[in-house]
Amino acid sequence: MRVVILGNAGSGKSTMARRLAAGRDIPVLSLDAIAFAQGAERRPLGDSLAALQNFLDTHDSWIIEGCYGDIAAAALPHCTELRFLNPGVETCVAHCEQRPWEPDKFASQAEQNAVLPGLIDWVRSYETRDDEYGLECHRRVFTEFAGLKREYSDTGAYDDDGF
Repeated sequence: MRVVILGNAGSGKSTMARRLAAGRDIPVLSLDAIAFAQGAERRPLGDSLAALQNFLDTHDSWIIEGCYGDIAAAALPHCTELRFLNPGVETCVAHCEQRPWEPDKFASQAEQNAVLPGLIDWVRSYETRDDEYGLECHRRVFTEFAGLKREYSDTGAYDDDGF
């Protein structure tokens, strides 16, 4: 299994990755871990791609999830399946508002809550952004991938897919 899961923040990528990996000895790479240095500083793309290549070289099976179209695209030649989570902006916003504290990303719940308004604004701009995080890029990555792929527009279908 070598699955790439791509979508907007709050689309359910991390949840799907955890469910797919449950009970299996399959590592999950959140692209956040290789895309950012300390805090909100984006690493140079070359550094992120080198970290991705290291991950690919050291694991036979894996699940990679994130909203970085440029990094995800680099993993596609190695993957067996691409999943594009596209449940709609309002669903993503609701998921972000309900997200429990992520201690791997934030020192406290208060710190996470402090960035929530900015995250919500960013999530709402998904359909109009023209960067590697936006719908246009994600759609292009999905469309151009020739392998096994599936787009999910209904979060209820996430559970109907074998996990």
